[in-house]
Amino acid sequence: MKNPRDLIKRPIITEQTSDFMANKRYVFEVDIRANKTEIKDAIQQIFKVKVTKVNTMLMPAKPKRYGRYNGYTTEWKKAIVQLSEDSNELEFFETV
Repeated sequence: MKNPRDLIKRPIITEQTSDFMANKRYVFEVDIRANKTEIKDAIQQIFKVKVTKVNTMLMPAKPKRYGRYNGYTTEWKKAIVQLSEDSNELEFFETV
């Protein structure tokens, strides 16, 4: 089994994701090869909560330019995790 901390890279905190927190939905950047069941198990192991639903989406690479050089950003995967009603909120999101 993969290490759960390798699957979950970082939380994504924006205005929109802050609104999700009222409904116990949290957004994470995850490994691009991770599937929904692996993400669910990793969140449950790391934070000791119960996950009811996981939505994933691939964020496409965008063209970027630095001076005369053209290139693309990397493609990455985003996961929106819904916690159960009886689960506690995640502690690092409480200060936001």
